[in-house]
Amino acid sequence: MTIMLRIVLIAASLLTTAMIIRKIRQSKAQIEDSVFWVFVSAVFIIFSVFPRTADILSRLAGTYSTSNFIFLFVIFLLLVKVFSLTLRISQLETKQKELVQRIALEEKAREEREEKTDGDQGK
Repeated sequence: MTIMLRIVLIAASLLTTAMIIRKIRQSKAQIEDSVFWVFVSAVFIIFSVFPRTADILSRLAGTYSTSNFIFLFVIFLLLVKVFSLTLRISQLETKQKELVQRIALEEKAREEREEKTDGDQGK
Protein backbone atom coordinates (compact mmCIF):
# COMPACT_ATOMS: atom_id res chain seq x y z
CA MET A 1 0.00 0.00 0.00
CA THR A 2 1.44 3.34 -1.01
CA ILE A 3 2.08 6.06 1.53
CA MET A 4 -0.34 8.35 -0.31
CA LEU A 5 -3.18 5.80 -0.02
CA ARG A 6 -2.39 5.40 3.67
CA ILE A 7 -2.54 9.16 4.22
CA VAL A 8 -5.83 9.43 2.31
CA LEU A 9 -7.35 6.57 4.33
CA ILE A 10 -6.30 8.07 7.65
CA ALA A 11 -7.54 11.55 6.68
CA ALA A 12 -10.86 10.25 5.37
CA SER A 13 -11.34 8.08 8.45
CA LEU A 14 -10.61 10.87 10.89
CA LEU A 15 -12.84 13.32 9.02
CA THR A 16 -15.67 10.78 8.89
CA THR A 17 -15.37 10.05 12.59
CA ALA A 18 -15.31 13.76 13.45
CA MET A 19 -18.36 14.41 11.29
CA ILE A 20 -20.26 11.51 12.87
CA ILE A 21 -19.48 12.68 16.39
CA ARG A 22 -20.55 16.21 15.46
CA LYS A 23 -23.87 14.99 14.05
CA ILE A 24 -24.52 12.90 17.18
CA ARG A 25 -23.85 15.91 19.41
CA GLN A 26 -26.24 18.02 17.31
CA SER A 27 -28.85 15.25 17.65
CA LYS A 28 -29.02 14.88 13.86
CA ALA A 29 -27.93 11.25 13.88
CA GLN A 30 -28.86 8.36 16.09
CA ILE A 31 -26.08 6.50 17.82
CA GLU A 32 -27.30 3.15 16.45
CA ASP A 33 -26.92 4.41 12.87
CA SER A 34 -23.57 6.00 13.56
CA VAL A 35 -21.97 2.82 14.91
CA PHE A 36 -21.68 1.49 11.35
CA TRP A 37 -19.75 4.54 10.17
CA VAL A 38 -17.47 4.57 13.19
CA PHE A 39 -16.74 0.88 12.52
CA VAL A 40 -15.88 1.62 8.88
CA SER A 41 -13.60 4.46 9.94
CA ALA A 42 -11.87 2.23 12.48
CA VAL A 43 -11.29 -0.45 9.85
CA PHE A 44 -9.73 2.12 7.51
CA ILE A 45 -7.48 3.38 10.27
CA ILE A 46 -6.39 -0.21 10.98
CA PHE A 47 -5.69 -0.73 7.27
CA SER A 48 -3.68 2.51 7.21
CA VAL A 49 -1.66 1.94 10.36
CA PHE A 50 -1.10 -1.77 9.69
CA PRO A 51 -0.92 -2.04 5.88
CA ARG A 52 0.16 -5.68 6.05
CA THR A 53 -3.37 -6.52 7.25
CA ALA A 54 -4.86 -5.09 4.08
CA ASP A 55 -2.18 -6.80 1.98
CA ILE A 56 -2.91 -10.19 3.54
CA LEU A 57 -6.67 -9.77 3.11
CA SER A 58 -6.08 -8.64 -0.46
CA ARG A 59 -4.17 -11.83 -1.24
CA LEU A 60 -6.83 -13.95 0.47
CA ALA A 61 -9.55 -12.24 -1.59
CA GLY A 62 -7.53 -12.77 -4.77
CA THR A 63 -7.36 -9.13 -5.82
CA TYR A 64 -4.43 -7.84 -7.85
CA SER A 65 -3.60 -4.95 -5.57
CA THR A 66 -4.36 -3.75 -2.09
CA SER A 67 -6.13 -0.65 -3.35
CA ASN A 68 -8.48 -2.85 -5.42
CA PHE A 69 -9.24 -4.85 -2.29
CA ILE A 70 -10.01 -1.68 -0.35
CA PHE A 71 -12.37 -0.50 -3.08
CA LEU A 72 -14.03 -3.91 -3.14
CA PHE A 73 -14.32 -3.85 0.65
CA VAL A 74 -15.92 -0.38 0.58
CA ILE A 75 -18.39 -1.45 -2.12
CA PHE A 76 -19.33 -4.51 -0.07
CA LEU A 77 -19.85 -2.46 3.11
CA LEU A 78 -21.97 0.08 1.26
CA LEU A 79 -24.10 -2.69 -0.25
CA VAL A 80 -24.69 -4.10 3.22
CA LYS A 81 -25.66 -0.63 4.46
CA VAL A 82 -28.02 -0.05 1.52
CA PHE A 83 -29.66 -3.43 2.16
CA SER A 84 -30.19 -2.66 5.84
CA LEU A 85 -31.63 0.76 4.97
CA THR A 86 -33.94 -0.88 2.42
CA LEU A 87 -35.23 -3.20 5.13
CA ARG A 88 -35.78 -0.27 7.48
CA ILE A 89 -37.65 1.72 4.80
CA SER A 90 -39.84 -1.28 4.09
CA GLN A 91 -40.71 -1.62 7.77
CA LEU A 92 -41.46 2.10 8.05
CA GLU A 93 -43.71 1.99 4.98
CA THR A 94 -45.64 -0.91 6.50
CA LYS A 95 -46.06 0.99 9.79
CA GLN A 96 -47.13 4.11 7.92
CA LYS A 97 -49.76 2.19 5.97
CA GLU A 98 -51.12 0.67 9.18
CA LEU A 99 -51.25 4.10 10.87
CA VAL A 100 -53.07 5.67 7.91
CA GLN A 101 -55.60 2.84 7.92
CA ARG A 102 -56.11 3.16 11.68
CA ILE A 103 -56.62 6.92 11.42
CA ALA A 104 -59.10 6.45 8.59
CA LEU A 105 -61.08 3.93 10.62
CA GLU A 106 -61.12 6.20 13.66
CA GLU A 107 -62.29 9.16 11.58
CA LYS A 108 -65.05 7.06 10.03
CA ALA A 109 -66.17 5.88 13.47
CA ARG A 110 -66.13 9.49 14.76
CA GLU A 111 -68.20 10.67 11.79
CA GLU A 112 -70.71 7.87 12.35
CA ARG A 113 -70.99 8.83 16.05
CA GLU A 114 -71.52 12.47 15.12
CA GLU A 115 -74.20 11.56 12.58
CA LYS A 116 -75.91 9.38 15.15
CA THR A 117 -75.87 12.13 17.81
CA ASP A 118 -77.07 14.71 15.25
CA GLY A 119 -79.87 12.34 14.25
CA ASP A 120 -80.87 11.80 17.90
CA GLN A 121 -80.96 15.55 18.57
CA GLY A 122 -83.14 16.21 15.52
CA LYS A 123 -85.97 14.02 16.88
